[in-house]
Amino acid sequence: MAKYSPLIAAKAVWQMRIRKRPFVLSHAINSRCNMKCSFCEYWKTEGEEMELENIFRLLEEARGFGILVYNAWTVEPLLREDLPEILAHAKQLGMITSLITNGLLLEKRIDELKDLDYLSVSVDGTSSYKDIRGISLDRIMPGIVKAREVIKNPLLLNCVISGKNLDDIEELITMTKELDVKISFEPMYEFQGIESDTWNDMGIRDMEKYRRTVDRIMEMKKEGYPIINSYTYLRMVRDLRTEFTCHANDIILDVTADGSIENCRVNRTPIGHIDDGIANVWENTKKLRKDMAHNCRKCLFFGYVENSLMYNFNLEVAQHYEWM
Repeated sequence: MAKYSPLIAAKAVWQMRIRKRPFVLSHAINSRCNMKCSFCEYWKTEGEEMELENIFRLLEEARGFGILVYNAWTVEPLLREDLPEILAHAKQLGMITSLITNGLLLEKRIDELKDLDYLSVSVDGTSSYKDIRGISLDRIMPGIVKAREVIKNPLLLNCVISGKNLDDIEELITMTKELDVKISFEPMYEFQGIESDTWNDMGIRDMEKYRRTVDRIMEMKKEGYPIINSYTYLRMVRDLRTEFTCHANDIILDVTADGSIENCRVNRTPIGHIDDGIANVWENTKKLRKDMAHNCRKCLFFGYVENSLMYNFNLEVAQHYEWM
């Protein structure tokens, strides 16, 4: 969403600040992946996945609870054959639909996703992409080009900044402008479940070069390149500073593939299950969620930080952060 719709913004404020309910359903729609990225922990355990009828019930209950945005993500949503039906049902309920994908199946499946409003594709580099993801960037580029023609709203590329791709960032930003798509950045989060050798190989270790790279991202945003992050957030990323109040678990209802409700994608503590009822879980975990947010060491995932800053009416973020 290039700029915020006043109507949607008003609904978001009403839902989150007045009703004290989440605005986004973030649904880990499956537990399988067609990539085996070393820095990712999600693909390593294949668990149960909800049947289609249960997902329909989830969507109906979420919409009845006032949730307006449905985001399908992890491990790889395009592996679900019934994804078009899920998106169609969400759309019929009046929800805004979004999808996060690695892009490997995008060329094959994008024509099926007529009920998709917003699309984000993970692209972590140009020449470094194969080293990071294990496949050539050429494997996903045709899908991105085709999706750009199909998706009516801005298509987003999301880049996780690591020690592997610092030399690629400027080229990647230039490529997004040529493709007429947008791009977001966030630093790599070092999940505890990943082997230390992986972090030694991919982690951000040259801090001076890293800070110069993020400064260049801010410069290119000022030059008009299609970078969606706010300057407030990018400065936090540059300094690896997490001095903000996290409201991720106020804004987002995080549901796993098997129907568990978790605090967030980092603090993956189960706080209930959809079988218990969304309203019941939300009401009964009010203090628990508040305590978790207070005690969290915080992350710099852009969706969590930018939207938390928006939640607190940060004016610079409202002006310069362009995605939902």
